[in-house]
Amino acid sequence: MDLLLEGKRAIVTGGSRGIGKAIARQLAREGCDVALGARTEGTLKEAAAELSKETGRKIVPLTLDTMSVDSIKAFVKSAADALGGVEIVVNSAARVGGAQGDIETLDEQEILHDFEEKAIGYLRVAREAIPHMKTAGWGRIINISGSAGRSPGTNLSGGARNAAVIVLNKAWANALGKYNITVNAIYPGLTVTERTYDNLAEQAKAENKTVEELKQALDDRTLLKHATTAEDIAYFAAFLASPLAIGMTGEAIAVSGGQSTDVHY
Repeated sequence: MDLLLEGKRAIVTGGSRGIGKAIARQLAREGCDVALGARTEGTLKEAAAELSKETGRKIVPLTLDTMSVDSIKAFVKSAADALGGVEIVVNSAARVGGAQGDIETLDEQEILHDFEEKAIGYLRVAREAIPHMKTAGWGRIINISGSAGRSPGTNLSGGARNAAVIVLNKAWANALGKYNITVNAIYPGLTVTERTYDNLAEQAKAENKTVEELKQALDDRTLLKHATTAEDIAYFAAFLASPLAIGMTGEAIAVSGGQSTDVHY
C-alpha cells in the first residue's frame, strides 16, 4: 500500500533511540524528510546519519530539551526551516517509565517533572507546529502515550502522565479537525528496543545464557509468541501519519500484542 507520504515533512521528538527512532525510520522509508529531536547530540547525529544512509531521505538532527520552552520553539523553527515546513508531528520524548512510587512514596517533584516533560512537552511541541500545518492545509499529530495510562497498578506518575496525554489528544483532535489536522495516540506496552537488548546482554552474562535464548523466552511469554517491537509500533504510526488515515482522529489505540486484559467499549 502506498501511504502517500512521499515528500512529506515530519518531526519526531525522542528520535535518537527506541520507539521514536523506529518511527522516524519508517516515515523516511515511506518518503518523508524527518527532523529528529533529542537531548544527546552525539547519539542524535549518529541516528540521523544512519537513517539518512539507509533511506536516502533528508534527516536533520536537532538537539531538544522538552523541559524548555525556548528549546522547543527553536527546535520546531529549525526543523521547519530545514525541511521547508512541517506536516507531521510525532511526540515520543519522555523518560521511560517515569517516576517510580505509590501515593506514600512518590516524590511530588518527580511527578511534576513527568507532567512537564511528557504531557506539557507534547503540548508545547504540537502548539509550535500547528501554524506550519495550517499553512500546508493538513497535518498529523501522533502522541506516544503508554499502557500505564490504562493499567497503572500502584505507580502514580506513569499512569497519570499517560492518561493526561490521552485527554490532551482528544481535546486537540476536537479543536484541530477544522484545519484538516488529525490527532491520535498510541498506547505501547512493554516494547523491545535497543534498551531491551542492552538489558538482555547483561542478564545473559549473569545467567550464562545467550541473548537469543532470553529473547525467545520473552517472545514465548506473549499472547502471539512475539514480543512487540519498536518497529511494530512504527508501522502503525506510519499509517496514522498517512493522508489515508483521514477516518481516524481523537483515538488512542494499544499496539502491544494483546498484553492488556482490559476491555474498552
